[in-house]
Amino acid sequence: MEPRTGISKQDIREQIWDYMESQNLADFPRPVHHRIPNFKGSYLACQNIRDLDVFARTREVKVDPDKPLEGVRLLALQSKKTLLVPTPRLRTGLFNKITPPPGATKDILRKCATSQGVRNYSTPVGLDSRVLVDLVVVGSVAVSEKGWRIGKGEGYADLEYAMMVSMGAVTPGTPVVTIVHDCQVIDIPEALLEDHDLTVDYIVTPTRVVATGCERPKPAGILWSKISCEVMGRIPILRSLRYREKQAGKDVALRDEPRGLLGAGSRPPARPGAVRGPRDPPPSEPCSAQGEDGPADTVCIGNLPRDARVSELKRALREVGAVPERLTWQGPRRRALLHYQAPASALQAVSRLQGLCLGAASVTVALARQQTGRDLVGGHMEDPQPDCRPAVADL
Repeated sequence: MEPRTGISKQDIREQIWDYMESQNLADFPRPVHHRIPNFKGSYLACQNIRDLDVFARTREVKVDPDKPLEGVRLLALQSKKTLLVPTPRLRTGLFNKITPPPGATKDILRKCATSQGVRNYSTPVGLDSRVLVDLVVVGSVAVSEKGWRIGKGEGYADLEYAMMVSMGAVTPGTPVVTIVHDCQVIDIPEALLEDHDLTVDYIVTPTRVVATGCERPKPAGILWSKISCEVMGRIPILRSLRYREKQAGKDVALRDEPRGLLGAGSRPPARPGAVRGPRDPPPSEPCSAQGEDGPADTVCIGNLPRDARVSELKRALREVGAVPERLTWQGPRRRALLHYQAPASALQAVSRLQGLCLGAASVTVALARQQTGRDLVGGHMEDPQPDCRPAVADL
């Protein structure tokens, strides 16, 4: 199947999806539009990966959770390889390690290879785990014999690979394989490729195995300038990686992050003679570090968007595992106070919330300290309020 000239990636996706449906090449789940398409013969194609020496040698393989790759996941388990599967949409981390129960039968292994098995027979793999992936298997909507790949358009495979580079889980020599139907192997104009796009070294179809010999460099890490605050808000582990890279001195400015943000809840210097009107609230209420008497058990979130809702913040807190005992919402002042049971819990929350974005705003995060013994009454803060001056560096 040949693509039309002068077309976009999305044009190619639609062309492939339409063709697979019209020719009845698609398999469950259907329709295949907006998916990595499953196809009739996908299990046969997956079996063909055994012809690759790189699969025979691998001990630890990362396989995407897409339906057409189910056969590769099963083969990896049957071959006693360590199988890592990305968490769907990276909501709760990067990888899950699939661990079949002792003495698992072939039927149990088949269940382990399905999306249900990924949920029921897996354990999370954290950033600090010593993971060294020998082989990466990804799904594709289209791929060329030169190794140029087009996914379904959400960018997760590209981002997962870049994150693996950042955490040292892959090297430039780690081979990448994709499993597709023959009709998905087409010419792709090189002009469509971008720096963050993942290329593949091998293409496996029901009828053949293609070594692409691709020499185009793979992503060398996360391109933060390509990532939006909205994406950061959805992916907790990405925020953790961003915090680590910032601490290492790397440029981690996001695509739509205001360049005027100086971090640490700090504000740009005022223009000489500038006067703030009495009704104009400050752009954010930044947050303080621990007091002299020891660490506080309250975390201050500042620089909240003007249209932010408490439900959005609560959802973000749940995603990173930083749910407080209670929350004081101070929307007009563009901040919120998170109250934890112990100082250690508050310190952990500060770590997990680094790099948090709500909407287009990168919020400030730091410990706060009470200046008096007065506390919350009925969910509202009585004056005097916690001191929330800048102290802890923010992303």
